[in-house]
Amino acid sequence: QVQLVESGGGLVQPGGSLRLSCVASGSIFSIYAMGWYRQAPGKQRELVADETNGGSTDYADSVKGRFTLSRDNVKNAVYLHMNSLKPEDTAVYYCHANGVRTYDSGSVDDYWGQGTQVTVSS
Repeated sequence: QVQLVESGGGLVQPGGSLRLSCVASGSIFSIYAMGWYRQAPGKQRELVADETNGGSTDYADSVKGRFTLSRDNVKNAVYLHMNSLKPEDTAVYYCHANGVRTYDSGSVDDYWGQGTQVTVSS
């Protein structure tokens, strides 16, 4: 069984910074892409940023220049460095692992973390 464990959310003032961490555990052989989505109240879940195991990274237009994604393929971890935070960044942030292959299964699956709250407010 694969689990994604997130940490690093919290309350921050506008203009501040936060760092989210996510580590995937289990009998993992490979992960195609890891990244972060977010869901604000009353809105659909949206991609924030993700990175493939080949190093290709995508960012939502709303976070380009402010957020930086980094991935550690050895640790099966992904980090989101968030700078210049705005109130509109307030949401539950979910870690996502796409295309996960495990040693004990022949299938390829996707997994989600439990979510971590980020609140940007003065």
